[in-house]
Amino acid sequence: MRRPAVAIKENEVDADPEEDKMRKSPPDASRFTMLDTAFFDRDSPALARALIGKVLRRRWKNQWLSARIIETEAYCLDERGSHASLGYTHKRRALFMDGGVIYMYYSRGGDSFNISAAGPGNAVLIKSAYPWIDTIAGPAALALMQAANLDAQGAARPLHRLCAGQTLLCKALALRVPDWDARSFDPEELFVDDVGESPHTLIETTRLGITAGRDEHLPYRYVDPAYARHCTRNPLRKGQTAPLDYRWVDRDGKMAAEQQFPRDVIPVAD
Repeated sequence: MRRPAVAIKENEVDADPEEDKMRKSPPDASRFTMLDTAFFDRDSPALARALIGKVLRRRWKNQWLSARIIETEAYCLDERGSHASLGYTHKRRALFMDGGVIYMYYSRGGDSFNISAAGPGNAVLIKSAYPWIDTIAGPAALALMQAANLDAQGAARPLHRLCAGQTLLCKALALRVPDWDARSFDPEELFVDDVGESPHTLIETTRLGITAGRDEHLPYRYVDPAYARHCTRNPLRKGQTAPLDYRWVDRDGKMAAEQQFPRDVIPVAD
């Protein structure tokens, strides 16, 4: 797991680097498998697939807010649906950095969370997630997430609606553009955790909200089939058929032999 760099301050030349490392590492560090920068060094469609099943961990008010990534969208410099295709600006600088840098922007009145991939201008949008509960993120963490993302009536959202969209996810995890845009992951505050969940078959379909004529046909959206009904828009909804409207693919993006719902996958209920 990547740890924060150890810096020996002036007048502390005799400081023990191991003690300094222990002091700077979060108390739960031994229970995490934080993705290192090498993980993000792949093209954006490959990264979008690889992130499905990983867990975003956000330290907030002394709790680890956590959400399993269930839907992603890939964006590339050479296609017109991406921000990077509009050219380099200071605001878009994170898109042109090495893989694993956070790129945030405002969308539909809220914040959106992206991660840069290999190659200038390539990135992955974390489109939606599902609250993750374990020994690290328990009921207290979930309560904080719900309090941060109340519905229009001021009531707590149910689990399946709490992170069902890019801006809802950012609200639930207290992720804001001014705080995190163009920053790297920090093991003490925010990172992606490998919890051993890697669905072997994914849904591949077109991205949402792409303006007509801006490469809206590209199949760069990926969904965890177990959570399909809880993502931004269910690709398996009535009237959609494979392989016309979506495809079943493996983790490498290769078309699955059977274009049907995997027999060993149990859909997550509301």
